[in-house]
Amino acid sequence: MLSFIADHTMVSQGSDIKHVWVEPVPQLMNNMLKSCAVEGNVEPISIPGYWMDKEGMDIPIGAPPKQGEKVIYFLHGGGYVRFSASPHDRIANVPRDMLKHCKSVKRAFLLEYRLSRVLSNPPESPFPAALLDALAGYIYLTQDVGFSPADIVVEGDSAGGNLAHALTRYLVENRGMEGLPAPPGAMILLSPWVDLTASDNFPGSSIYANDGVDFIRYITAPSDSYSGKAFLGPLGAKGALDRYISPASADPRMPPVSFAGFPRTLVISGEAEVLRTQIEVLVKKMVKDMGAGRDDGQVEYYESPDSVHDFLVIMHHEPERTQTLRIIADWLD
Repeated sequence: MLSFIADHTMVSQGSDIKHVWVEPVPQLMNNMLKSCAVEGNVEPISIPGYWMDKEGMDIPIGAPPKQGEKVIYFLHGGGYVRFSASPHDRIANVPRDMLKHCKSVKRAFLLEYRLSRVLSNPPESPFPAALLDALAGYIYLTQDVGFSPADIVVEGDSAGGNLAHALTRYLVENRGMEGLPAPPGAMILLSPWVDLTASDNFPGSSIYANDGVDFIRYITAPSDSYSGKAFLGPLGAKGALDRYISPASADPRMPPVSFAGFPRTLVISGEAEVLRTQIEVLVKKMVKDMGAGRDDGQVEYYESPDSVHDFLVIMHHEPERTQTLRIIADWLD
């Protein structure tokens, strides 16, 4: 494989690469997005995306779906500041192995959303840049390729889980906007980063219990980290008190957050990860509005024993990795 890893300005090269350029959708920005975009000096732009097929298949780029065909819409992690959607990036092993285990899904679409940078002058692509890109990718899947929203599975890991939630929330809360498709049929959140307000930073939480166990550290307030500063941009720490950014926050200043109308959702965390407490808070909030369990509710939660943050990216994290992929496949199929 080639060593080059792409970004939103240039795609990966190689015989295995299937890429498209996704056009922006400024006409689908509500007043909230417009206001945040102006404050963050962000504009809708064209960004790349990659198609990934199940092993042994070669589906033409953007081929219309067959009746009832499902697709994984993958939004990668990396704190909004690193990694790529390129099939050459190690994070691409997550959708690749999901396709291996899931019988009912033949392909995935990986979006190369813009990464945030705070050290540049001016800072680049803070919120809502990634959300604008994710929305454009969703429009590409529904209107250009022809997938029914009910057949789209929005999936994200870590910061990608934050973005998957934000996209789904936008589609739910703006249902009925002219030209905006319905929300997706399902959502998968893998170790999602869902609280930038530090409300889970207290003695006894997973931040303290798993410090030194997990490969990421999280003792400082996330809004003070490089990732937090880059992603929040001019919104700053106050911007973290937003349902699109910190839906799991228990901060008393946080307005109420509703999950009414959200699609069936699978949330996965690791027992040994520092984000486990905030993920558990998210699940409780979702269950309150949506119900739990496959039979009677819309939310399922699986905590993988002895597993760290975003462990599906770590190829040698076995047997927990394969066990979790089988649980995802069972849930999807």
